[in-house]
Amino acid sequence: MNKKWAVKRLTVNLTTEEMNKLKSYCASTGRPATDVVRELLRTLEVDDAENSQMKTADSTRTVGISSKSQ
Repeated sequence: MNKKWAVKRLTVNLTTEEMNKLKSYCASTGRPATDVVRELLRTLEVDDAENSQMKTADSTRTVGISSKSQ
């Protein structure tokens, strides 16, 4: 896979339970944690009106999450 599109690095603080769950899932599927997190982020539903206002990848605007996923 071409990694040139990866332009941001994210540090996430997880509880021990969350990290163990992620490690267990990765071990059982053989997938790296980065891929699992990316896939989960892609499944989030965002409010298109707020999302369309984001002009650059460097924006600090918070993207709204639809009530369906809450």
